[in-house]
Amino acid sequence: MSDAAQRLLGESLGQDVLVKLRSNEVVRGRLKSFDQHLNIVLEDAYEIVEDKSRKLGTVVIRGENIVMITPVTRR
Repeated sequence: MSDAAQRLLGESLGQDVLVKLRSNEVVRGRLKSFDQHLNIVLEDAYEIVEDKSRKLGTVVIRGENIVMITPVTRR
């Protein structure tokens, strides 16, 4: 993982993030932890499908399945 990616994830700990997966699923949750392989743990996560969402709770996502992670900005 690049230094920039590690820094961004470190700054996002405890914050909400959107995660797009290789399966085209999108998961939103609070970033609890991550490792050098980009495996992440999200709390209070839910899957977003079109206009609907499904509560997942605490999830572990393998880094090899992640396409993109972006912080959620609140207004």
